[in-house]
Amino acid sequence: MNKLIKQTAMSLVLGLSLCSLSSLTLALPADFDAKMAARPAADKDRDAARHPKETVELLGIKEGATVVDVAAGGGWFTRVLSAAVGPKGKVIAQFGAFALRNNNGQAAKDLAAELGNVTPVFEGVDSIPADSVDAALTAQNPHDQFNNSEAAGQKFITDIFTVLKPGGMAVIIDHAGSEGADNKTLHRVTASATKALIQKAGFEVVQESKLLANPADDHSKGSHDASLGRATDQFLFVVRKPAKK
Repeated sequence: MNKLIKQTAMSLVLGLSLCSLSSLTLALPADFDAKMAARPAADKDRDAARHPKETVELLGIKEGATVVDVAAGGGWFTRVLSAAVGPKGKVIAQFGAFALRNNNGQAAKDLAAELGNVTPVFEGVDSIPADSVDAALTAQNPHDQFNNSEAAGQKFITDIFTVLKPGGMAVIIDHAGSEGADNKTLHRVTASATKALIQKAGFEVVQESKLLANPADDHSKGSHDASLGRATDQFLFVVRKPAKK
């Protein structure tokens, strides 16, 4: 009898484990890989350094989610997030007013029209309603704010915290700098300084991933130095906005 109970319990655990694995496997839409393969060649050339699929898996994005691409730049991650949330999901691509000033506004609008599930925003993150998005991602951006002033860096991270729903997740990526270096000139920031901003904003740090680490980059060169081939040593924080009790 005890043996039967143990076998039944083991079968139940195995079944639950398989269900969990299945849900993880099915988190991204079935056509995610096909959409990634259909991106422009210039985008795909950066995949080896940026690991897009692994990044969105760390973020835990599921089909149908609402996600914000903070400081979307040229829209590289906007395309990835668009594929990750599927046609029933939504990507808010926050380009900011700068995109309009430097004539990238039309390119952003064209990208949104092409992808179909993307809404471009040409204002700050604080223009997005609080507690309204499931997840957020920002890549290679916090250093610009932090190197302007610590207050600006704090606002940048806190604005991300504010727009997330309770329990929402974010991935924060940037070019790693070294303590005591001229990180402003190098367009870098230390992981420790960024982590301090993250925690002060109220985030829980879920993981400090080495996914984008590159030991060959000793942090002495500017992040745009051609010799790095756009493959800088980068830190990646997976963070969560605490659920309301």
